[in-house]
Amino acid sequence: MPAHGSDGAEAPEVNVGRRYLLIGATAALSGVGGMFAAVPFVKSWVPSAKARAAGAPIRVDISRLSPGEMLGPIPAWRGQPVFIVARDSAAVERLKQDNPDLADPASENAERQPEYARNPWRSRAAEVGVYLGICTHLGCSPKYHGEVKPEGFDPDWQGGFFCPCHGSRFDLAGRVVKGVPAPDNLDVPPYSYESDTVIVIGIDEENA
Repeated sequence: MPAHGSDGAEAPEVNVGRRYLLIGATAALSGVGGMFAAVPFVKSWVPSAKARAAGAPIRVDISRLSPGEMLGPIPAWRGQPVFIVARDSAAVERLKQDNPDLADPASENAERQPEYARNPWRSRAAEVGVYLGICTHLGCSPKYHGEVKPEGFDPDWQGGFFCPCHGSRFDLAGRVVKGVPAPDNLDVPPYSYESDTVIVIGIDEENA
């Protein structure tokens, strides 16, 4: 079960390669009366599983997400898991460089992301990416391999996502590599920033 920040935003697991750290902030409640009074408040901010599947917005606390880490998979939005990735300055610079190995480096397929994500990072902020954790081949969930190091599936791996089902690879912006089964980049869901540390998945600032 995901934890929740003190403002009600979901704080899911952090994936650092193979390490998983549960991120959460628990608020101390004074007295039994205070505890019961807080329950309806928290529930009013956190959508049920049924509501999430129907597309209800999800608020996610990213205050403890460090560069190189990934939050996820976050409980499904519209039945699909969400990945939130924090990129360091080196990763941001790598994504700006031309990469002939990418099938759609400029995100020409407009159906895969909102207009504000048609940039080298495919995100509102270069340092934080938000992607649906579903491979565009047959719907498996890719694994996060954020480090730049040789991998069994790619000796020149520069960090990103690898789908273990059929070998599709995506960079840290969710852009698909040429010659793999996946035909398109990972999808970017609509999202906005409620604050510097809270992302709302399912609501665009433009359409809020």
